[in-house]
Amino acid sequence: MASVAADTAPSESGRTRMVIAASSAGTVFEWYDFFIYGTLAASGIIGRTFFPAGNETLQTLLAWAGFAVGFGFRPLGAILFGYMGDRLGRKYTFLITITLMGLATAGVGLVPSAAAIGIAAPVLIILLRILQGLALGGEYGGAAIYVAEHSPPGRAGFYTSFVQASVGGGFVLSLAVVLGTKMVMSEADWDAWGWRVPFLISILLLAISLWMRFKLSESPVFTAMKESGGCTANPFKESFTYPGNRKRLFVALFGIAAGLTVVWYTAMFSTLSFLQGTMRVEGTTAQLIVGAGALGGLGWFVLFGRLSDRVGRKKPIVIGYALTLMLLFPIFWVMGSAANPEMEAAAARAPVRIERQSCEFDPFARRQADLCGRVIGELAGLGVRYQFDLPAGKAAPAVEPLVVRIGGETHVLTDTGEIRPLLEAAGYRFEPVVPSAGNVALLILAMLAITALSGMTYGPVAALLSEMFPPRIRYSSMSIPYHFGTGYFGGFLPFIASYIVATTGDPYSGLWYTWGVVAMALIVTWLWLPDGVEHRASGAA
Repeated sequence: MASVAADTAPSESGRTRMVIAASSAGTVFEWYDFFIYGTLAASGIIGRTFFPAGNETLQTLLAWAGFAVGFGFRPLGAILFGYMGDRLGRKYTFLITITLMGLATAGVGLVPSAAAIGIAAPVLIILLRILQGLALGGEYGGAAIYVAEHSPPGRAGFYTSFVQASVGGGFVLSLAVVLGTKMVMSEADWDAWGWRVPFLISILLLAISLWMRFKLSESPVFTAMKESGGCTANPFKESFTYPGNRKRLFVALFGIAAGLTVVWYTAMFSTLSFLQGTMRVEGTTAQLIVGAGALGGLGWFVLFGRLSDRVGRKKPIVIGYALTLMLLFPIFWVMGSAANPEMEAAAARAPVRIERQSCEFDPFARRQADLCGRVIGELAGLGVRYQFDLPAGKAAPAVEPLVVRIGGETHVLTDTGEIRPLLEAAGYRFEPVVPSAGNVALLILAMLAITALSGMTYGPVAALLSEMFPPRIRYSSMSIPYHFGTGYFGGFLPFIASYIVATTGDPYSGLWYTWGVVAMALIVTWLWLPDGVEHRASGAA
């Protein structure tokens, strides 16, 4: 008997490694597919190609709205594929989701520009983003549950942490492919057609992932449940009727998914947009910095996932939320000062003040109604902070001209085109910059700090959510709140943050959205997330 055990142990270990590798690789590829849009949206290519508006702020908002649409449909995908996963099995469900994602992503790379086919271009992009959102709604829950249900007792946090890290791996891979593609072609070719290559590479990644996943067997928990007749007839309905499950769904949505996702997207996409847009860091340099920080930060997910096996799931998450509230703004202040010291110095030396109580500024308008709104739009596009400053006792002018003070100089503007030369004369520089080596190192350290916060709040979550819900409705019960939380709180983050920045004139003001959501998540998890778990990943219903 000992001999048999010795012979079978390596095989069992090999199968476990294959489960983790295939699930994690598929998750990397699927999130690569989803994130490649966001990576290129941050660089402005998506907006210029599919959403040209003649207004840089509106163009950016439309591109991020397209990004958000995919997230908006993730909950529907969670309902659809969660139902399939609980009824038909974990393995075949996430084979379907990754196929749908790969084909939709390649489709984005084939859509002609708006200049070529007009309104059909953004319509097609939105439809493909919807398909991506549906696919992603089923992928994460399937991969996380599949690994959790293969995990030995006391190891689920460690094993599933590789799935968690794979989400960041998809983002890193998207940056790596973009940078690699840019390196092998001219800038003109990249702008003309080369940016489509990362989307088309999805076909190759799909083939690799399908090959790996077809080698897997079904989850042992689902197999045993099916053989015993324990599968539910309607997992969606039972997710809301199973005893105690409504409270679990509430905590999973508002305490877990909402909080972890805004931290993660702030760490990745907000950072990339902040460096490339507001701070005017040269595009490739910004992508290398964020990519290096994100790659170095992948270890945090594994570390805190493994730690949660020893100290529980709640502690790292609650502490991570609390630290995020304390450190979020300071981390971005450090990044701003290191990314473009001249811009920061100019803003301190020559702040921009507009002598109005407010302006009528509509970020969605192609052209602002008055000069004040047009100047605000120009400042927002340039990444220059501003504030309204009407001296006491002075009446606010209702019409043009517009009085603007830049540092100690007062200017009366009659045209939007006057503001940029005045800013440049005051020391503002708008050409792309490459930070010094020391500042690049500081930026990467800041990235590692914010990814540590993400690792604390995200690393233990796959195990936690798998353990919160009974196996018969686990796929649905885990996927629905997760994708509602990540889809709406996280998916709309770049859009909402960009809107807040555009309307307030403060490049850091968009962080208040992240701060508010994390504060809510901290309260919910502190009060209602139990220290223990009610259902083990390997347990019965």
